[in-house]
Amino acid sequence: MEGRGSWCSQCVCSSLSLSVSSAATFVVNVTQSSYEAEENHSITLEWTFTTRTQGSYRELFIVCSLLAPHKELDLYEVHEGVEIPESQDEHFSGRVQSDKDVLREGRIRLHVSRLRTEDSGLFVCYVKTEDGFNSGRCRLNVTARRSHSEPKTKPETTNETSLRKWGHVVALVVVIAVLSSCYLFYKKVKTGEHNPHVL
Repeated sequence: MEGRGSWCSQCVCSSLSLSVSSAATFVVNVTQSSYEAEENHSITLEWTFTTRTQGSYRELFIVCSLLAPHKELDLYEVHEGVEIPESQDEHFSGRVQSDKDVLREGRIRLHVSRLRTEDSGLFVCYVKTEDGFNSGRCRLNVTARRSHSEPKTKPETTNETSLRKWGHVVALVVVIAVLSSCYLFYKKVKTGEHNPHVL
């Protein structure tokens, strides 16, 4: 089986040999140039390429990769119309599903699940058919998942602390008021007992 490097280089050479008009008719487009997603969520990356109804499915070669620093991580490959799952990089193992039903229509749909922040980057899809060779690129940005409990926990803790403090202050004021009332009442009673004019 040919490796990606060999057939890609052959694609480049063969595409150079095509006429300008023929090469211009074969295009690989992205349905979206950039994607935003959150960690652990899923996303669907999609490319389209021009096809002919009379074209041979065996002439279809596809390689979709993430352009990581100093290397490419393959997430999907089709060789002579057949998917090659073993070519998938372990980074994407078990996380990429392709929509085979739309492939004959010239659509590459890849569902990537359990996204990681390291999935962020430039995704490129190389496509070769009997009509030519081209590629399309899109960018994915995966943000770290926000902890929904953290922003709420801090204000709640602060509020509870404030309520407790105010509760202690109010309780102290009530105790002082009660003690003051008792003291005044006791003083009046005592004064009344020693005053013969008090009825």
